[in-house]
Amino acid sequence: MPKLKTHSGAKKRFRLTKSGKVKRAHAYKSHLATGHGKNTKRKRGLRQGTYADETNVAAVKRMIPYK
Repeated sequence: MPKLKTHSGAKKRFRLTKSGKVKRAHAYKSHLATGHGKNTKRKRGLRQGTYADETNVAAVKRMIPYK
């Protein structure tokens, strides 16, 4: 079977855990991060990683086959 191409954007955005879950970072973190855009509590929550939704896990795993 031929080798599969890894999706370059996906390999930068997702990590696989040992149990097979897909980890991701929160969106909306960088723009308007100071001043009137977001309060401290909201930015602190955006720092935490989270898991991809179950509906997207299969698609992400296809994009990063060798991780």
